[in-house]
Amino acid sequence: MVREGYWFGLPPLVIGLIVLPFGSGWVLAIGIVFVLLGLFVFSFFRDPDRSIPTERGLIVAPADGRVVVVKEESQRGRAGKRISIFLAIWNVHVNRAPASGTITQLNYKPGKFLAAWDENASLQNEQNVFTQVTEHGEIVYKQIAGLIARRVVAWKKAGDVVARGERIGLVRFGSRVDLWLPQEAEILVKVGENVKGGSSVLARMP
Repeated sequence: MVREGYWFGLPPLVIGLIVLPFGSGWVLAIGIVFVLLGLFVFSFFRDPDRSIPTERGLIVAPADGRVVVVKEESQRGRAGKRISIFLAIWNVHVNRAPASGTITQLNYKPGKFLAAWDENASLQNEQNVFTQVTEHGEIVYKQIAGLIARRVVAWKKAGDVVARGERIGLVRFGSRVDLWLPQEAEILVKVGENVKGGSSVLARMP
């Protein structure tokens, strides 16, 4: 579990456990709600190990969730392709590097909190934008806050070298992650597929 899970999960769990032995009626109900809330938070912040593919040229999912966009899209004047993943509140919210390489830029952009499934969220919502150089060229991926997720957390910084599937950050409580790849990337997923961060292959680079 991510360390932050203890900060958010322990207070309601402790309150609930204190109330339960002495409660009855609505007080008992409140105690149960607090216990369930604490257990839910622990579940939200889970951080399972993943089997990372080792074949050269593969690009893995930066997040758990459902693929909601696969489209042609330019990035700073360069032709490319974007894959967007929607994270529901029950998905693992730890994010991972799609490929090995060096993070050359990490830009925080304040913004709105549109629902994460809204296409406009990619441009208008609060986000962390990672630019990374890999052996196959430059890729860009974003941690995007949503209607409920109001905090994007990066665990890396510009200049850090990351391995494929390495943990790079966290988005709290429902969100979206976008991945931009160069034009020559062969996309291996389609809209509607469920993927797992670090282990599901999204694309192959030549």
